[in-house]
Amino acid sequence: GPGAARMTRAQRRSSQTGEEGEPARVSNWPLYYLFCLSTELGNELFYILFFLFRIWNLDPLVGRRLVIVWVMVMYLGQCTKDVIRWPRPASPLRPASLPLVKLEVLYNSEYGLPSTHAMSGTTIPITLVLLTYGRWQYPLLYGQVLIPCWSLLVCLSRMYMGMHSLLDIIAGFLYTILILAVFYPFEDLIDNFNQTHKYAPLIIIGLHLALGILSFTLDTWSTSQGDIAQILGSGAGIACGSHVTHSMALILDPSPDILPLPTPPITLTVFAKAILRVLTGLGVVLIVRNIMKKITIPLACKIFKIPCDDIRKARQHMEVELPYQYITYGMVGFSITFLVPYIFLFIGIS
Repeated sequence: GPGAARMTRAQRRSSQTGEEGEPARVSNWPLYYLFCLSTELGNELFYILFFLFRIWNLDPLVGRRLVIVWVMVMYLGQCTKDVIRWPRPASPLRPASLPLVKLEVLYNSEYGLPSTHAMSGTTIPITLVLLTYGRWQYPLLYGQVLIPCWSLLVCLSRMYMGMHSLLDIIAGFLYTILILAVFYPFEDLIDNFNQTHKYAPLIIIGLHLALGILSFTLDTWSTSQGDIAQILGSGAGIACGSHVTHSMALILDPSPDILPLPTPPITLTVFAKAILRVLTGLGVVLIVRNIMKKITIPLACKIFKIPCDDIRKARQHMEVELPYQYITYGMVGFSITFLVPYIFLFIGIS
């Protein structure tokens, strides 16, 4: 209400630049929290949880293929940002009718166009419906409602947070549709190759690494390059893990003649088992991530002779940031599709 205008500080400091947000007056708290939540639908923590849940509990095939499409879209989006170099909207230089304050500084050091949040917020629901409709039994109406709701919430939240102009959002949306139109028909082919080709892991690792190095040559250092390495690392790890899982016949995809799959009944046992899998798996993933972080940063500093006393400064060197993000998230991805399902099998909750 009008009397409830309290101050808020920008959410989440940027871990790499240490930038703090500016205080802002919020007059509509429900809207503020709705958009804070919606903007999370485009952040890495949400993806990790979303992909994990799909791969461990619902349908590994859909999870894997979602990741393939997501990596492609996010990579192209981040690289395009670094090529176009369109700055983010500036806080004080807006018309008086639109007082803009940046409510989030996590991505402030990246460029603005196209909005990668808008791209992921469009990619995930569209791809999800394309992959699951006809594979699972549910009315198409659910998909038709999910896509615009999800996409609009993420896009509007980015404008509300002061991170994007309408142009950034529209560009992101249209760019995504273009990428999906060109690449989506091949995801089946790519997934089968990843799983069955003898040298798939070598090709996956080499290709993702080459793409990472290419992206680092596009622009001087910015946090978006760490994000690119993280996205490519996760994608490579998930693909390699699914290759090993497939070759060991650890998880078998349901045969095409029993499709579409009925929606499983949600009983207390099913729910408890799903939660147990997520908690166990997340524990493993966090341990792997922390171990790799502790190893890769000092190791990269040592190899490339970069002082390691200030980690934030060290991570501003490509020679540290690329191996750290790529190897750490590569192992996280590998754990998601191989190590964790193996542990589930071992302790009897698969």
